[in-house]
Amino acid sequence: MSEVKPEEISHPAMEQLQGFEYCIDSNPPWGEAIILGFQHYILALGTAVMIPAVLVPMMGGSDGDRVRVVQTLLFVTGINTLLQSLFGTRLPTVIGGSYAFVIPVMAIVQDSSLAAIPDDHEQRFLQSMRAIQGALIVSSSIQIILGYSQLWGIFSRFFSPLGMAPVVALLGFGLFERGFPVVGRCVEVGLPMLILFVVLSQYLKNVQIREIPILERFSLFICIALVWAYAQILTSGGAYNHSTEVTQINCRTDRANLISSAPWIKIPYPLQWGAPTFSAGQSFGMVSAVLVSLIESTASYSAAARLASATPPPAHILSRGIGWQGIGILLCGLFGTGTGSTVSVENVGLLGSTRIGSRRVIQICAGFMIFFSMLGKFGALFASIPFTIFAAVYCVLFGLVAAVGLSFLQFTNMNSMRNLFIVGVSIFLGLSVPEYFFRYSMAAQRGPAHTKAGWFNDYINTIFSSPPTVGLMVAVFLDNTLEVKDAGRDRGMPWWVPFRSFKGDSRNEEFYSLPFNLNRFFPPS
Repeated sequence: MSEVKPEEISHPAMEQLQGFEYCIDSNPPWGEAIILGFQHYILALGTAVMIPAVLVPMMGGSDGDRVRVVQTLLFVTGINTLLQSLFGTRLPTVIGGSYAFVIPVMAIVQDSSLAAIPDDHEQRFLQSMRAIQGALIVSSSIQIILGYSQLWGIFSRFFSPLGMAPVVALLGFGLFERGFPVVGRCVEVGLPMLILFVVLSQYLKNVQIREIPILERFSLFICIALVWAYAQILTSGGAYNHSTEVTQINCRTDRANLISSAPWIKIPYPLQWGAPTFSAGQSFGMVSAVLVSLIESTASYSAAARLASATPPPAHILSRGIGWQGIGILLCGLFGTGTGSTVSVENVGLLGSTRIGSRRVIQICAGFMIFFSMLGKFGALFASIPFTIFAAVYCVLFGLVAAVGLSFLQFTNMNSMRNLFIVGVSIFLGLSVPEYFFRYSMAAQRGPAHTKAGWFNDYINTIFSSPPTVGLMVAVFLDNTLEVKDAGRDRGMPWWVPFRSFKGDSRNEEFYSLPFNLNRFFPPS
């Protein structure tokens, strides 16, 4: 039996992923870019519709109110995405609604002063929205300060490939509840979508038309169109006429009531719900979601940079992006989206699925968001896609983002027991702790923290319900306190350190410089 040589089983560490035809600053032809941008827009609809669908009824809003909140959220998402891609990190990321804000928003909605308002359709909804707006406006200052003061960039010096790998991995793994558990609610629609998407995007990815791998790049658009039409046939054929309410909500294509409730043209504008109201306790509680959004976005930027064939964002660029994201949350408060913003994980995953990390594609996506948010009927048509279809896609895209996080481990020594301990414990606790908080909340209808101080409850319940946040606290603490001496090489620091400063790598200027020669006025610090 011949001896296996080490070089036959090892793979050299690679800074850039293979197979990407277009990276962050290279652009597909305009025709392809427009279709790819529309594909990203369709994918972003899942979160943009689901969050208002959960929160608006609790606030006492009608179907018309829900449509206006969806329109507003898409409009602000488009603006924030443009701002981030032009002046923030400049990475190809969609800045959409965040589930991290649901817990403090629900706490505001369930506040005794608002819950006691009798007029559900007008006063209670409007008063709740104004209170949420006030809390978002105040809490957005945290990200603005941490970003533009460079404090978050300074804190990022404690990061390493070993510490960030579990955090980015948990960004995907931690969203497992939005994957197959949702697919299972309408398996006859969700499962075909999952199988078709995998087959077209992976097994048939080499099918080309005019030298364009059309199934790899446009598989999401094709699959959604086919399965949506199939779901429409099932609905029209009466397949769900005698089904349970839950099945009808998840399977039917006509249950959202979005199209009938949407106006033909409606342009969202600041303070459209009235003047915001401010409460110190509600604002303090919202700060916890802002911190979670900050950590989740930091992980998303690392994943997006890798999928866009860019260098890891330097500390200055990371801070700049967080500062603009704080402005994005401020805009959420001014316009009244009902939630804050963060980087859309599913759209980061789509960069990997299509193997196109172009910044221009995301900017075109932002244009579609702004355009269709103003044309209510057309936007509502696309927004009526059953959420089960999106959940099937999430099964692939969230897993892809998680794998990108694990790829950072190639720069570390995974034969070190220290490293194995840190990675294993941080991933396990990052999944286990939020699952405990979730199950406790489902059983007791309240979080594990339920003291008389509502803002404290929101802090604990929000922060420890976020897998990437728990993972970062555990991984970064262990990585910077456990046998640190002489562990720099094992942690991957020789590869990581040059990227921490803007001038540490010559490619940073190509990827992250501001447009219109603005670096003359805002030089990297």
